[in-house]
Amino acid sequence: MSDTSSNAPLIQMRDVQKYYGTYHALRGITAEIGEGEFFSLLGPSGCGKTTLLRAIAGFEDISGGTITLGGKNMAGVPPNRRPTNMVFQSYAIFPHLSVSQNVGFGLRKSSLKPADKTRAIGAALEMVGLGHLGNRAAHALSGGQRQRVALARALILKPKVLLLDEPLSALDRKMREEMQVELIKLQREVGITFILVTHDQEEALVMSDRIAVMFEGEIAQLADPEVLYRRPATKRVADFIGVMNFLPALADGNGIEVMGLGRAEVDPSQVPGGAVSGACSVGMRPETLSILYDGEMTRARETTAMVEEVVYYGDMTYYDVTLDGASAPVRISMRNMVGREVLSVGMQTRVSWDPRAMVVFPD
Repeated sequence: MSDTSSNAPLIQMRDVQKYYGTYHALRGITAEIGEGEFFSLLGPSGCGKTTLLRAIAGFEDISGGTITLGGKNMAGVPPNRRPTNMVFQSYAIFPHLSVSQNVGFGLRKSSLKPADKTRAIGAALEMVGLGHLGNRAAHALSGGQRQRVALARALILKPKVLLLDEPLSALDRKMREEMQVELIKLQREVGITFILVTHDQEEALVMSDRIAVMFEGEIAQLADPEVLYRRPATKRVADFIGVMNFLPALADGNGIEVMGLGRAEVDPSQVPGGAVSGACSVGMRPETLSILYDGEMTRARETTAMVEEVVYYGDMTYYDVTLDGASAPVRISMRNMVGREVLSVGMQTRVSWDPRAMVVFPD
C-alpha cells in the first residue's frame, strides 16, 4: 500500500450534509483524503457510503458543507468537469461493442488523432492485463474481465481520483480475492487516488491505506486497518470489523475483573473511550486467545474451558468455548498445523490469554 504520510490532502470534506426530504443521509462528514491514497468507505447498507461517493463524483448535490478537490470547491461543478471517474457496481459495459470500443468510449469526443486514441486504448488494456482481448465482443467476457474493462475505461481518461462503487461484489470468492490483489497492484502502478465503497470488512482491511467506518450517515472511526482492527474506537466499530468476543467486566481504580479470565491491568491505550469505572465490556479477537494442547506451556495467563462448538475450515479451526466462570462462549481461532489435534465438542481444554490484547468499552 502507498505511503501517504507526506501526501497533501487531495480531497477535503467539511461538514458535508445531505437530505432527501426529511431523511438525513449524510450528517456532518468531515475528512481528508490524500493524493495517491487507497481510501475505503466501509459500512452496512444504508449508512451513506455510496451517497458520499456520488457526492464526490458530482452525481449528488450536497445540502450543506463543502467538498474541495485539488483545492477547488466542487459546488456546482458537474461530474464531467471533475477530475474523477467512477466504476459502477454493474460495470456498465456496452455488450454490443468490442472490448477496445468500450475502453475508448470516453475518448469519442477527444481531440486526439485516431492513431493516438488507438495507442491510448492499447496502453489502458495492457495496464489491466487485457491487451490480447481488444477485438473480443464485450458480451463474451467473464465477470473478472468485464471488471477490468470497466477499470481500463475509467483510467484511460487519466482522472486524479478513481471512485469504485462495490466493484467486486458480483464476483465469486476466488475471483474477488484475485481482483483485490490486482486492484492494489494497479493503484500502485498508476499512483492515483482510489476511493472504494464496500460493505465487506475483509476487503477494506486488505486493500486500504485508511478506512472510514460509517453508520447512519456519520463516520464512526477513520484510521488505518491495523488501528481499526486492534484498537476500535467504539464497541459498535469493534463488532462490525471482523469478529470480536465481548466479555462482561468490572473496572475499578486498581484494574479490571473480567468474567471467565480474572483480574488484569490495562494500559490507557486499551480504553478508547477514556477512563472506565464500573460495569464494562472487554473485547478480544479470536486469534488473541489460544488453546493449549497437552504439554504446552505459556508465559501468558491461562484458564480452563469446555469446547462447545467446532468449525473446521481446512487451514483454520474455529472453536466456541465456555470459560470457567463465564456465562457465554467465546470464539478462538487456531491455525491447523501438522500434528496439531482438532478438538471435539465436549472436551476440556486450557486457554491462554494476554491482557495486552484487551480493548475496554463502557457499557
